[in-house]
Amino acid sequence: MKVKVISRSTEEFTRERSQDLQKVFHNYDPNLRTHEKAVEYTRALNAAKLEKIFARPFVGAMDGHIDAISCMAKNPNNLKGIFSGSMDGDIRLWDIATRKTVRQFPGHEGAVRGLTSSTDGDMLISCGTDCTVRLWKVPILKIMDPNESNEDYSKPLAVYVWKHAFWSVDHQWDGTLFATAGAQVDIWDHNRSEPINTFEWGKDTVISVRFNPGEPDVLATSASDRSITLYDLRMSSPARKIIMRTKTNKICWNPMEPMNFTAANEDCSCYSYDMRKLDEAKVVHKDHVSAVMDIDYSPTGREFVTGSYDRTVRIFPYNGDHSREIYHTKRMQRVFCVRYSCDGSYVISGSDDTNLRLWKAKASEQMGVLLPRERKKHEYLDAVKERYKHLPEVKRIVRHRHLPKPIYKAAALRRTMIEAENKKDKRRRAHSAPGSVSAQPFRKRRILKEEE
Repeated sequence: MKVKVISRSTEEFTRERSQDLQKVFHNYDPNLRTHEKAVEYTRALNAAKLEKIFARPFVGAMDGHIDAISCMAKNPNNLKGIFSGSMDGDIRLWDIATRKTVRQFPGHEGAVRGLTSSTDGDMLISCGTDCTVRLWKVPILKIMDPNESNEDYSKPLAVYVWKHAFWSVDHQWDGTLFATAGAQVDIWDHNRSEPINTFEWGKDTVISVRFNPGEPDVLATSASDRSITLYDLRMSSPARKIIMRTKTNKICWNPMEPMNFTAANEDCSCYSYDMRKLDEAKVVHKDHVSAVMDIDYSPTGREFVTGSYDRTVRIFPYNGDHSREIYHTKRMQRVFCVRYSCDGSYVISGSDDTNLRLWKAKASEQMGVLLPRERKKHEYLDAVKERYKHLPEVKRIVRHRHLPKPIYKAAALRRTMIEAENKKDKRRRAHSAPGSVSAQPFRKRRILKEEE
């Protein structure tokens, strides 16, 4: 006769030290856990509420500039370093951890319009409305030792004077070339005082330029004639061009999907394109109520941050049409530039009120070192919220954002205008001959034509 007995070794359920947690064994059989869904739903609801309670995105402000901040650049050598340039020609290197100025780079006699750093992070390139391109040596981000030889970083390594004002600059992700945008697109080498190549398509001013992260010889520009143009340095002429209904202020490539880029447009929206198929936008990101001035992708490529003339900073998923987060303060004025930190944890915004502001990329994220148990708890609550996010109560709490009254009213007015426009199109089609007026999707509606 066989007798079944329960056999457990004492090591499995005995604590090694009195400070250790008691080991608990769970049987996850759904027949034995009839209230599991109800319990998890309550946890998701509480997690959503707690996320709102602990949402404190604003970390601090960095003040020192005496005029509006016009551009920023990351320091690839150092997580804590960021460069900023202002309308009075002042360039500063900031330490994000202490929120203090590490170094100033004086020299520009007009507004600084573009900043970028070289691939190795040893050189900073600036350009502005004073028709000069200046190359600077980047100092090591540390407190200077008085016994050390104090190298003079305040003088540029080189100053290149050119015929026209510059509006933007960007460095290759892998190489020694950089491009400037102005009356035309100029390609420069570190060691040459004149451009090694020049591209021109039309006579309008080019206002932004960005190199592709995956293919070092491909770059995209936007111009004041409402065009977005792709260039290839291996060809003697521009490759492709699309003309939109409104002007594109800035362009940013997705670092993880280098064939895709997103354009920040004057019509309050951002448009994500695949450079292989420019006749329609992949996604239209809409939530701002005024012109989008700047855009920057997270290092993970999963989301991007935008700064707008409506005095707000928004964070969008790369494939989502609405923002997941909005940041604003009473004192923050029109936002001209935004950047993600190199680790994707923080967002830095520069605005018209001379301040740089530091925000958390996840508003309710706990700062400091997390214990393994804390991290597991956060991961579990995130998974539960994701599982029940479609239920009305959880959805309402997660989606809700407080908006300043002017932006709330402008958004309502904008919705009314869009609805009226759609209604008008619908009536026009209804009262026209069948097939004479085609219904055009919104992703194609803003593009006037494509040229090759």
